[in-house]
Amino acid sequence: MTNDDDDFLAGYDPRAFPPVAVTVDVVAFTIRDGRLHVLLVRRAAPPQQDAWALPGGFVGEWEDLPTAAARELAEETGVATAHRRLHLEQLATYGTPDRDPRMRIVSVAYLAFAPHLPDPVAGSDARAAAWMPMDDLPTPLAFDHATILADGLDRARSKLEYSPLATRFVGEEFTIAELRAVYETVWGEPLHAGNFHRKVLSVPGFVESTGATTERGGARGGPRAKLYRAGDAQLLHPALLMPSREDTVR
Repeated sequence: MTNDDDDFLAGYDPRAFPPVAVTVDVVAFTIRDGRLHVLLVRRAAPPQQDAWALPGGFVGEWEDLPTAAARELAEETGVATAHRRLHLEQLATYGTPDRDPRMRIVSVAYLAFAPHLPDPVAGSDARAAAWMPMDDLPTPLAFDHATILADGLDRARSKLEYSPLATRFVGEEFTIAELRAVYETVWGEPLHAGNFHRKVLSVPGFVESTGATTERGGARGGPRAKLYRAGDAQLLHPALLMPSREDTVR
């Protein structure tokens, strides 16, 4: 820092500018009983007391954004980001002036995914916490959280096309059928089993064989399914496109 900086900061008055607060909100997805679920909390205090909302809260004065997102997720729901297979990434920033009645608040939203996430336990300023199926959400959600959630779902669907994100929704070892179920659940579209199997194995580094098989065959008998693990690819090339988008993209 230079002397000019010292002189400038000595006379700088942050109160000359309108106050702005920063919050984080977390869109956390998992799959339960073949349905896509999102983690919601019921607000324990005004504004919008008792409304369902995304987990989140104010960023601490000396706290960075990912740390704040992890803390709020743990404090409000008991879901810890230390979960070994949890994926957490920044989604978008929301700053409409009237999005919160208290003051000008800018929210940085995060997206989280993992398989087999536990039942949440409400804490902090949340009255309740629950995994809610995406096809049966309570309405309306607090603030602009419906918009944030819709953006999170769009991001998740698109990331499944060009990244190996789907492997975050299954265990460390999985069958191609289990992977296909993730795509069908998140995309909300049925997929042809044979075509999907062929496409997955044609993408370099997407999955790799473990050399093992399931203990039993399918529900109708037949051979045991091969087991795979996530490969080392960071991007899928060629991408796996949603069936409803294939004609418009190609």
